[in-house]
Amino acid sequence: MTSPTGDPLADLDPFDIFDTEAARLDRHFSRLDEEGWNRPSRCAGWSVRDVLAHLAGEELYNHACLDGDIEGFSAMLGREGVTGGFDGFNDWCVRRRRDVPVEEVLREWRRANGETRERMRALGRDAELQTLAGPYPVGLQAFHYDSEYATHADDVGASVAEDEAGERARWRAEVAAFVLVEQGAKAQVEMTAERVWVHVSGMSEQLPVAAFVEATVGRLPDGHPLDRRFRAALRCLA
Repeated sequence: MTSPTGDPLADLDPFDIFDTEAARLDRHFSRLDEEGWNRPSRCAGWSVRDVLAHLAGEELYNHACLDGDIEGFSAMLGREGVTGGFDGFNDWCVRRRRDVPVEEVLREWRRANGETRERMRALGRDAELQTLAGPYPVGLQAFHYDSEYATHADDVGASVAEDEAGERARWRAEVAAFVLVEQGAKAQVEMTAERVWVHVSGMSEQLPVAAFVEATVGRLPDGHPLDRRFRAALRCLA
């Protein structure tokens, strides 16, 4: 439902969601033993430990945005020989932490992400960040982080209580629908209480809300019947 302000995300608090999903990950990470850390995640080629390393390393970029120092961030990547855009950066973040004790990586992530969330909330959703794509509202950037954290929580098997699953899927669907419009995607969506209608190039499909979310982050299982053209058009947050 679109709010009276015309902002489809106005009724969602991106900072509260960010706190909730960070706490979910932290609880999960805190309970892991060596076997749990080494278990494969849903991210191809990454263990659960690698997902944590990715999240910790990503804070270098998040802080560069908050500090207004994108040039310094880009210069750092150049000094380190990092190429290949965000994929190359993510791979570098994981590789350089593989020999670091996992407890140290977990402390790094907690500290850095805690600072990111505090500073973003203090700025407010209407302030702007400098990003690699140019100036961008803090609140919308937080929604992107919200989606990423929820996705990675699912990737590593973090628990979601039954009484929060529906609301969680709903906000994720609303954020994804907004991003599809923002990116000028071929897919057009209409959400009902239980399902999402998707229209692509004259074709239509309806998906349960949870399946729509999985499609937008590229996590539908290989055996899911959704046509590849819909999959390609819907993927917008991963």
